[in-house]
Amino acid sequence: MELLLHQVLSGLATGGIYASVALALVMIYQATHLVNFAQGEIAMFATYLAWTFMQAGMPYWVAFFLTVAIAFVAGVVIERVIVRPVENAPVLSVVIVFIGLLIIFNSVAGWIYSYTIKDFPSPFPSQPLFGNSYMSSHELGSMAVTLVVLALVFSFFRFTPLGLAMRAAAQNPVSSRLVGVRVGWMLALGWGLASAIGAIAGMMVAPVVFLEPNMMGGILLYAFAGALLGGIDSPGGAVLGGFLVGVLENVVGVYLGTELKLTVALIVIIAVLVLRPSGLFGKVHVARV
Repeated sequence: MELLLHQVLSGLATGGIYASVALALVMIYQATHLVNFAQGEIAMFATYLAWTFMQAGMPYWVAFFLTVAIAFVAGVVIERVIVRPVENAPVLSVVIVFIGLLIIFNSVAGWIYSYTIKDFPSPFPSQPLFGNSYMSSHELGSMAVTLVVLALVFSFFRFTPLGLAMRAAAQNPVSSRLVGVRVGWMLALGWGLASAIGAIAGMMVAPVVFLEPNMMGGILLYAFAGALLGGIDSPGGAVLGGFLVGVLENVVGVYLGTELKLTVALIVIIAVLVLRPSGLFGKVHVARV
């Protein structure tokens, strides 16, 4: 029983990382109706930037917030310079652009930093916090950071005029333009926010999986499974789906073996697409033909 409780709590910690990346995927999906395959690589490259700042002697939290700011600006620039010119292009063209971004970020990171695994420091103490024996201090701390980020994002979209404008621009750009919303810039800010959230997820998961150019491959797959499970067009559902996938992955890893952990994400993806394509909380779209 204690082993199961430990795995569930640990799964909630890793699930928080998946939830953050899933939320970033959903934010871009709502704007483009496409999955940003480069989301994990953008987060990985931002994590390398944070590592570079720390190696130069910068304190962890200074490097953390500076990296988040740089990731936000980079997301805005990517949308304005690379994604905007192809927004009306065929779907396959936009998908190729996303895949191209993935390869570019991965290759540039390997070229600059090499493919050697590097240690990424954790800002939390090595001893368990509050005397608990079920979660490490990093798991507990990363879950707290993730929950704070998710709460801030929810409050931003729910209670601020800018957040409401971004939601409107993503869901109905035509009507938003009619009431004076600058849809183009709202979508760019959405990309920036998604990149910043991904950077936070990357810095939280790097101490666990270690820092290397391919570190976000599995994380992106789990996040995508969580987004589909909760609903690819539902931010709240994607967050819940990320937590569920994290718990399910850990429990399966204990009782069936770690070799099947990645298979969990693939099974979830296939099951959702076959049984309920809209996810648990997604909207079912019906069109007359």
